[in-house]
Amino acid sequence: MESITRIITPEEDGLTVRRYLRGRLHFSARAVSRLTRSETGIMVNGERAFTIRVLRAGDCLRVETGDQRGPKKPLIPGDWPLPVLWEDEHLLILDKPAGMTSHASNFDPDAPNVGGALAYQRGGGFVFHPVNRLDRGTSGVMVVAKSGYIHDRLRHMLHSRAFRREYLAICTGTPNPPRGVIDAPIGRDERSVVARMVRPDGAQAVTLYETLSAGALSLVRLRPQTGRTHQLRVHMAHIGCTLLGDWLYGAETPLIARPALHSLRLDLLHPVTGERLQIAAPLPDDMRRVIETEGMDGHAL
Repeated sequence: MESITRIITPEEDGLTVRRYLRGRLHFSARAVSRLTRSETGIMVNGERAFTIRVLRAGDCLRVETGDQRGPKKPLIPGDWPLPVLWEDEHLLILDKPAGMTSHASNFDPDAPNVGGALAYQRGGGFVFHPVNRLDRGTSGVMVVAKSGYIHDRLRHMLHSRAFRREYLAICTGTPNPPRGVIDAPIGRDERSVVARMVRPDGAQAVTLYETLSAGALSLVRLRPQTGRTHQLRVHMAHIGCTLLGDWLYGAETPLIARPALHSLRLDLLHPVTGERLQIAAPLPDDMRRVIETEGMDGHAL
């Protein structure tokens, strides 16, 4: 089972195990309670320890981070390509293809999905916690935690300096001004079961944008500061520059069969090691073809 090991420093001498888990490792109260019920959940110097134990400088603290039980609903394996960009014992960083959902759909259970692809690659018992879920039509960098603990840590880091994402989009028209901030709240569109819209009573939604190549079709860099459903698609439609191929907020086109949106880069501070990860996913062929055939300048990527 996945675990975290720490050597107690002189500055940490005198902390109880509970204070260390809650204050230094950011375990929830519920997770700490679960660890105390496991024979090997909390170990100090190779022996089982409880939360009231006082830690001393030089002690070796080992804490299990792996889930105690598998997913409630078994994953159905599917032989679908799903490239891995980076991996360690705590998390996976994937290059999700367009056309693949995060979870199996109740409406189309045989459709490609990340959970099924990972079950095929890693076995049906693989623990799957998607952190930044991408729409079915969006390609690129996607983070998956291997435990509920890591998922919780990353979820609290989303949209902070410790977890930044950059997208590349092809839109219709040219944003005016060519760079700026879209600060427009997003809520449900009551005329649709799936669509969202900008509305005054919606949840706060902020997107930074920068035009890389302007024209009838423009290449735009997008940096979401919040994580609302369909945020980038709704915001670009809101400023009059719908994503190319976005049938829900714009119009279909023979140029591309999906919204032209790609999760290009990730800048992540690893929640356990503190390592700064900078991961990029290559531009997919369908978007690259549009850029080339429409004569857009892709050198700014």
